[in-house]
Amino acid sequence: MSKDVIAQFAEIVGEANVLTGDADTAPYLKEWRGRWTGKTAAVVRPGSTGEVAAILKLASRTKTAIVPQGGNTGLVGGQIPDMSGKQVILSTTRLNRIRDIDPAGNTITVEAGVVLQDIQEAAEEHGRLFPLSLGAQGSCQIGGNLSTNAGGTGALAHGVARDLCIGLEVVLPTGEVLDSLNRLKKDNTGYDLRNLFIGAEGTLGVITAAVLKLFPKPAGRATAFLAVPSPEEALGLFDRARSAAGNGLTAFELMARIGVEFTTRHIPDVRDPLDRHHPWYVLMEISSGQSEDDARATLEAVLEHGMEHGLVTDGAIAESFQQRADFWRLRESMSESQIPEGGSIKHDISVPVDSVPAFLAEADRAVLAIEPGSRICAFGHLGDGNIHYNISQPVGADKAVFMALIEVITPAVHKIVRDYGGSISAEHGIGQMKRDELAEVKNPVALDLMRRIKKDFDPKGIMNPGKVI
Repeated sequence: MSKDVIAQFAEIVGEANVLTGDADTAPYLKEWRGRWTGKTAAVVRPGSTGEVAAILKLASRTKTAIVPQGGNTGLVGGQIPDMSGKQVILSTTRLNRIRDIDPAGNTITVEAGVVLQDIQEAAEEHGRLFPLSLGAQGSCQIGGNLSTNAGGTGALAHGVARDLCIGLEVVLPTGEVLDSLNRLKKDNTGYDLRNLFIGAEGTLGVITAAVLKLFPKPAGRATAFLAVPSPEEALGLFDRARSAAGNGLTAFELMARIGVEFTTRHIPDVRDPLDRHHPWYVLMEISSGQSEDDARATLEAVLEHGMEHGLVTDGAIAESFQQRADFWRLRESMSESQIPEGGSIKHDISVPVDSVPAFLAEADRAVLAIEPGSRICAFGHLGDGNIHYNISQPVGADKAVFMALIEVITPAVHKIVRDYGGSISAEHGIGQMKRDELAEVKNPVALDLMRRIKKDFDPKGIMNPGKVI
């Protein structure tokens, strides 16, 4: 890229906010698991919507490819540029202001670069809850969460990112600003353009701000870490908990034993909450709008039923805020804990909730037939059918040799997913990891409409090229 174009970016955002040196750009160029690495002509860091508009207007005129990037916590390579060195990263880090909190209307208006945890804490200060919750919430940014339609552990009761967004501010590839930051729950004035950009992974424009839904903060929570014999019994327990608690069932996470072993082995200060080993575990949380005692009573009633009917074999109820946090840290560290175990072939899939046990059994048989030494670390959000079906290499195996099996294992797993009417991407997005496979599994009419929308919004192809479609 010519120095003249980079200089024009610097005129927009200031020289200090255009990074070109190798040491300065390095943190933006590598996916945290090390699977994707790119090159860039520059990292440009705008501080306002107006600056984003000027950047995209310049990029459109010069046909400069733009790769939007938030906290760089994505898992499918959607935030990483290619190796040409010609693409420019647009970092939203400086778009980090909370513009407004409306407790009466239960909304918060934030810029795209606000860290998810900061939104949660701002809501809590006003006696409200923002329920989107991810393992990376201390570093991921809300613009990226919306661009990938992130899910997380709160989706069971409150939905995914799409369900939590009322309005958006988006800069189009032309530099035009779509201001749709209304706080209205009822607005039937034509097409809902907001949902074109949520889940588009930066291929249609750059989200610069959003109006998000807040909820009353629960008066009490009760959390339990439970042992269950198998996914079938976990499903039975889920059905009972949902019947007893209704929308008060705010989390129901399933974990295989090997995930607990990895986490307690590699994550400091994480321990197994139970004295004996069990094949499967459930992390369950019930919230109450009335009191802590009410939440606890509902949880205990569910556990009593579970013990009587063989659905639960052991368990621990959190007796303090710290113990609750410890339970959640074990669950949320499972992805990170797999790194020291070597190569890991990962799948972010969803199937109908009642099909989860059958899917797990069938997928296990298929994977072990391909590589008998595979260590299958399945965990995830049983309540909404989203399982992170991860496979660690055999002990002592060559990492590169094992990772080459992705070309055999992933098609086998995804075929089973499709057989159960599921999705090959539940909450991580498509990015570059699943772009080619999307063309094989997406309804042809839907895929054609996506391509037509992309062409109409981004005729010069400057927005995150090579991602999604």
